[in-house]
Amino acid sequence: MSDELNLSNLKPAQPRKDRKRIGRGLGSGKGRYSGRGIKGQKSRAGSNKMPVGFEGGQMPIDMRVGKLRGNTSADAMPIGPFRTYNQPVNVGDLERRFEAGADVTPETLKASGLVRKLSVDVKVLAQGELTKKLSVSAHRFSKSAVEKIEAAGGTVVWLREPVKKKKKRHKAAAPIAEEPEMPEAESETEAESPESGS
Repeated sequence: MSDELNLSNLKPAQPRKDRKRIGRGLGSGKGRYSGRGIKGQKSRAGSNKMPVGFEGGQMPIDMRVGKLRGNTSADAMPIGPFRTYNQPVNVGDLERRFEAGADVTPETLKASGLVRKLSVDVKVLAQGELTKKLSVSAHRFSKSAVEKIEAAGGTVVWLREPVKKKKKRHKAAAPIAEEPEMPEAESETEAESPESGS
């Protein structure tokens, strides 16, 4: 017999195995319950399609345990997993990496190794001292960082409109209305007006 492969000797790599046809009653040879046990959830059709973490209808453990507070929690939707992120750069880092009079942009920050991505906003913070005159372009600045850059003779270029935080206005308490002064009661001893006639 030749080893040449043709339609007459074509066979699957693994022998085929018929699937178990359960749930066909006593005549199937699988017993009364056909391998599914007696009643219950797992004896029903679709019992193998339960979601991950399903605990039979009781409260799942991920809902029973406490949750973290704040916008760093994955439960703080939509803030948590989708919160924006800024790459921080301190003015002290600009002092060490750039010469006086240099233009600081996200591209030069990446070239100097201070930021990793150009797709993420850059925020300049005020940690450290700055004595060099720099022209700094970034998406965001802290208030103290702007003061330090301008105090050193540099300029600040916003690549994104600064966010103006709305101040909560407390409603002024309504002034308490003063009670009108009541006229004093006339004394009974007051002399009566003289009547005309004798």
